[in-house]
Amino acid sequence: MQQGTLMRKVKSKSWKKQRYFKLQDDCMTIWYQSKRTGKIESAFSISDVETVREGHQSEVLQSVAEEFPPERCFTIVFYGRRGNLDLIAGSAEEAQCWVQGLRQLIEPRSFPLTSVLVSRTWIRDWFQKADKNKDGRMNFKEVQRLLKMMNVDMNEDHALRLFQAADKSESGTLEGEEFVLFYKALTEREEVLSLFQDFSEDGKKLTLLELVDFLRQEQLEEEGTEKLAMELIDKYEPSETARARHALSADGFLMYLCSPEGSIFNPQHRVLWQDMTQPLCHYFISSSHNTYLMEDQIRGQSSIEGYIRALKRGCRCLEVDCWDGPNGEPMVYHGHTFTSKIPFREVVSTLGKYAFQVGCWESRAAPGGAGVCGCAQGPTEELGAQHPRVPTSPSLTLQELKHKILLKGKKIGRLEDVLDGPGDEAPDVSDDDNGAEAEEEKRRMKKDKESLAQALSDCVVYCKSVAFQGFQEARSHSRPSEISSLSEAKARKLIRDAGNEFVRHNAWQLTRIYPSGMRTDSSNYSPQEMWNVGCQIVALNFQTAGTEMDLCDGLFSQNGRCGYVLKPPFMRDEGTLFNPSDPSTREGPGPVTLTIRVISGQQLPKVANSKDGAIIDPLVRVEIHGVPADQAHQETKYIENNGFNPHWDETLQFQLHVPELALVRFVVEDYDKTSRNDFVGQFTLAFANIKPGYRHIHLLSKDGTSIPPSSLFVHIRITE
Repeated sequence: MQQGTLMRKVKSKSWKKQRYFKLQDDCMTIWYQSKRTGKIESAFSISDVETVREGHQSEVLQSVAEEFPPERCFTIVFYGRRGNLDLIAGSAEEAQCWVQGLRQLIEPRSFPLTSVLVSRTWIRDWFQKADKNKDGRMNFKEVQRLLKMMNVDMNEDHALRLFQAADKSESGTLEGEEFVLFYKALTEREEVLSLFQDFSEDGKKLTLLELVDFLRQEQLEEEGTEKLAMELIDKYEPSETARARHALSADGFLMYLCSPEGSIFNPQHRVLWQDMTQPLCHYFISSSHNTYLMEDQIRGQSSIEGYIRALKRGCRCLEVDCWDGPNGEPMVYHGHTFTSKIPFREVVSTLGKYAFQVGCWESRAAPGGAGVCGCAQGPTEELGAQHPRVPTSPSLTLQELKHKILLKGKKIGRLEDVLDGPGDEAPDVSDDDNGAEAEEEKRRMKKDKESLAQALSDCVVYCKSVAFQGFQEARSHSRPSEISSLSEAKARKLIRDAGNEFVRHNAWQLTRIYPSGMRTDSSNYSPQEMWNVGCQIVALNFQTAGTEMDLCDGLFSQNGRCGYVLKPPFMRDEGTLFNPSDPSTREGPGPVTLTIRVISGQQLPKVANSKDGAIIDPLVRVEIHGVPADQAHQETKYIENNGFNPHWDETLQFQLHVPELALVRFVVEDYDKTSRNDFVGQFTLAFANIKPGYRHIHLLSKDGTSIPPSSLFVHIRITE
């Protein structure tokens, strides 16, 4: 990659400033400075970058598409809620140099690092942070500063012993391999070494048979254990000699435990593992509310970035609110508010690029005008074969609808149903002589409106919107291809008054739940209570981080992140007796007991915006989200002043009456005795995806992004 490039930083069609971008020698930091003043404006770490998009793949770059070709444009997308960085290079070659270079730098971060998997880049990053005087060496004072940065309050004498042991040259400083030795000593895992020695006869290695014993006894691996042991040795043993002898060293053992195979999340459930041939109503579907909004519901920014982020997050049901715009072009925004607007065609184009798999999306349009006509033409022209024009399956099976995009909306039965809304104003009439002409104009407008509404209606093949008139009415007159939308308050009342009827209804028809209109701050309701009665499309504000989105991400992180999760058998039976308020109505085996031994934590992040030198006092809370009888939480004690390698070694136990619907959320917080605890990290997954045994839990940020190498080490047991 070039060491410095003059490029245009673009914020809008009229705001294009030249900035000089440079990758620092550490290959971890990029800064940019003003061409005019030479002042460094900002810097960001490679670890902050989620992905790089080529071409006009943002609204800002689309606005300058006529001025700059796509070959010179690219977008740097950051983790979390940080805004994108849109750039225009001086040439296509320069753009490719940066795009490919950035991708190579961010690619190795596919899984959290361990103490023996630490890359040169990772170590160099810590070294750069600690080397305050930038002389390429680290003295003991800088080591103490490093420890504070790494969230550990270590005894000064112990820190000095580690420093002196690593200082092989006896120069009083650490450099190169000496710092690597110091880092490895600092990150040594006593609890893992102890476990290793429990199964190792000589305390130095695990033979193939010893590893097989560990996998069977502790990890509860049953089939093909010897083959699995061989695969783990070949994959994670760093010593060629040990690999040749089919043995696993302590370093290899730790590498396995920190790998995907050693994760609490069953790796077999990461891929597509469920039956995908069931009717659409038999799946929970990842769903977004007002997908175009990046902020609040009143004055927030509307952006195609909302659609891109939701789709990349596995969302399968998107919302597109269409309204008539200037010059007859339909616009997408939150009607009757001050949110910004985006052209409907840009939204459809974005869906065509990013949808890939079967999805469902909703369109609303103010009747009348070319806006509705544009809405009708948009899906047909832009999406082509992805939009079904004729029914392909009366039972709405997911497999048969693969690679299709469904439009949820009103379908003309009686025309009055579609034209229910504010009509166009009649022409101003100054005297009776013009009355006949005015009536003719009104008839013409009505005819245009009817034909345009019909064009939009024709796009609705499945997911016809119908008003919910009660379960009996739905059973008598509704069809499986229809869908009703309910507010969260209405849904809660139905859950409370008729839980079993709600479950039965959702066994054969789709139900969409949306947030209360009072949630103008884009907050979310708990999706769990809606999933408990089988509601498929539980729409959340994806732009708002919190427990609710953690649950959503946790449920849909399985099954290849395809956005569809098969409901339990007792929720797919139209004659089911199940009621979430009474777990005894569930068909199947009895309750299970989940026992979690929280052992330790590794390199926990500092609390956002904390003071320099502040070190967290971490505790772990485990939450069960499920039917009312299963809702529970327990937590460990807090460990004072140690976010680097805290040890709890505490056991928490839960009884689950309906484990098929349970989600387990692990939360790390910084204890504060005078105020509310601060969030540190979390990880959420469905109970069905938990792998028993000694496992690592790789923590996520409040925005749901990975924060390597932060993790928890736990032992899991599940008994009936």
